[in-house]
Amino acid sequence: MRAGMLIIVLVAVAAGLALFGRDGPAGADATDEALVALGQGVYGEYCAQCHGVNLEGEANWRRRRPDGTLPPPPHDESGHTWHHPDAQLFDYTKKGGAGVAPPGFKSGMPGFEGTLTDNDIWAVLAFIKSRWPPTVRKRQARINDSAG
Repeated sequence: MRAGMLIIVLVAVAAGLALFGRDGPAGADATDEALVALGQGVYGEYCAQCHGVNLEGEANWRRRRPDGTLPPPPHDESGHTWHHPDAQLFDYTKKGGAGVAPPGFKSGMPGFEGTLTDNDIWAVLAFIKSRWPPTVRKRQARINDSAG
């Protein structure tokens, strides 16, 4: 009986790791209330100072600064965040602009690898997505689906 329970526990752990990864969910589920709540706190601490408390971004975010970088864009529906699949947003947040931008593109976005866990990053993305209107979420879901 004990061996049978051990096998069940091991299978459950393996299934959890396959579904969520070692560091939390492998996705930004805007309907997961606990994930969104975590993301709201992480966003407030690490993202809001640049991207705005209400995800509004900086003024003139499409106009390059003298150093060639763009100001932090909004993450609400008025910005371009929702135009990208979750995996790309995750990588950009984790590695920063310098880690993923094409050659010659100057980015002021820092990477949060070593500061935030993967789960924290997915949570922030879930929080951001939770603030989008349903029509924008559906459009972004199609982008995710086509990204593979």
